[in-house]
Amino acid sequence: MGIFAQKESLDNHAPIVAKPGYLYPDAMPSLCRDCLTPFETGARCPSCGRPRIISHPELWDLSIAHMDCDAFYASVEKRDNPELMDKPVIVGGGRRGVVSTACYIARMRGVRSAMPMFQALKKCPDAVVVKPRMEVYVETSKAIRAMMEEMTPSIEPLSLDEAFLDLTGTTKLHGVPPAIMLARLVKRMKDELGVTGSIGLSHNKFLAKIASDLDKPNGFSIIGAAETEEFLRPKPVRLIWGVGTVGQESLERAGIRTFEDLRRWEKEDLTARFGSMGERLWYLARGQDKRRITRNAPIKSISNETTFFEDTSDPEILDGHLWRLSEKVSDRAKARGLAGRVVTLKLKTADFKLITRRQSLPDSTQIADRIYRLTRAMFDQQIDKGPFRLIGAGISDLVPEDSADRAGDLLDPKAGTRAKAERATDEIRARFGSDAIVKGRSLR
Repeated sequence: MGIFAQKESLDNHAPIVAKPGYLYPDAMPSLCRDCLTPFETGARCPSCGRPRIISHPELWDLSIAHMDCDAFYASVEKRDNPELMDKPVIVGGGRRGVVSTACYIARMRGVRSAMPMFQALKKCPDAVVVKPRMEVYVETSKAIRAMMEEMTPSIEPLSLDEAFLDLTGTTKLHGVPPAIMLARLVKRMKDELGVTGSIGLSHNKFLAKIASDLDKPNGFSIIGAAETEEFLRPKPVRLIWGVGTVGQESLERAGIRTFEDLRRWEKEDLTARFGSMGERLWYLARGQDKRRITRNAPIKSISNETTFFEDTSDPEILDGHLWRLSEKVSDRAKARGLAGRVVTLKLKTADFKLITRRQSLPDSTQIADRIYRLTRAMFDQQIDKGPFRLIGAGISDLVPEDSADRAGDLLDPKAGTRAKAERATDEIRARFGSDAIVKGRSLR
């Protein structure tokens, strides 16, 4: 059934009142992403005349979505400094650091996340490099989350800049289908917060996540139930979330490069070869995903890792990465009000051997200095196993931050002093920006 709407003023986000339309066998449900007018068929909006149209046979029926902000950190930096708007922007560390993210201008020149900064600047020598301001990104993320909360309580955040949403059953509440609510969300994000996002809409999480990457930036893509099998058949299996480089190589050794290849396997054979992952692959090959969108799913760990473009054994480079990773873990833990009682170091050698080392603590921590010193001590015991292609740091066994870093350390009497200094630094950065105080090792 088509849906036509009596559109009121969008400046104050007044509700769009949906009215039942009529059945048109050849009509295609369509939506203008600029003025949010729903209509039946057409290359341009009948209300505003603009061509930014989303059309799909199942447009009004789908309710599982994935929203992914576009180059989030870089977008926030451009919003706060309009002089950067038309320039290539890289968010990251010093020349010996790595790229956290890059705007689409820089990406068009070959800059990618986790790329060494010196390599990124070779590809894009006129780029403006900006150090990350996590406290600003967290604040913007919370504002986006508040907008989502107005739409549905079923939100599953994946990071600061992306989340799943389940809008099943919200049409009656809001008077419009989920597609219109999602188009309104990204419009509000741009108008009120100055950042853009891309929407993927489908009938399960797996496909919604894929869809959100199909048309970036500022895109809106749909994968309907009727087209799922045909859509997936020629696609590479690397589209499967969680299948990294090692997993992809394992699949290719089995002759599996596309979803069509995967569909040829029996479930039992996939399970025998790949374990529990094999059964999941069998269902995903058919576009089936029964995972529910879980609000406030318990966080089991907070971690960050980086993969190098070239394997390295350079202790100075690795030390710089380990400090930045520890800072990121600390920032995220502080933003969530959490601390961990277990600190973890993760390494991957040049021959893809994974090394994981953990240390349990008498109390919990969220302090970057403490995370760094513990992971560095574990790393020193593994340095002879390099070169390495990946390094990571994290905390687990998470608890509220109330009792974090209070027990002290008999083996390191100055730990408490450094923790107090770090919290003072946090307060200064919150007031004057993340560049107010920068540790020397951050520039390695």
